[in-house]
Amino acid sequence: MDSRIQVVSVIVMLAVFVLIFELVRRRRLMERYALLWLFSATVLLALALLQGLLESFARLVGIAYAPSALFAVVMACGLLLMLHFSLVISRLTDQTKLLAQGLGRVQQQVEELQAEPTNGRLRVDDARDRTLLGD
Repeated sequence: MDSRIQVVSVIVMLAVFVLIFELVRRRRLMERYALLWLFSATVLLALALLQGLLESFARLVGIAYAPSALFAVVMACGLLLMLHFSLVISRLTDQTKLLAQGLGRVQQQVEELQAEPTNGRLRVDDARDRTLLGD
């Protein structure tokens, strides 16, 4: 692999490391997601630093030009990260829908309770108002 490509790859991966640590420090990125990014960056950094490893990987998968193998690994890591985050988003969407449905049921129950005639009984709001007034 050309030394310029190797140097650029190492610099980019080190910049990714710094960015990930900074995002975690500022609490913009949760630790569990930072671990995914750090793992991906570590694999890419190892392939960029260890030229023999990258060339062996390239030969193994049938890629003639080793830097192209590095690009293929970057793409694969990106696809795996997108798949993981799609799964997380799907789970969160389902949870949000369930929470919204539960909130709707609670609001409906509150409205039904407020709409019931009192028949001499104190409503929840009346009892609270009397407590506040000191009766």
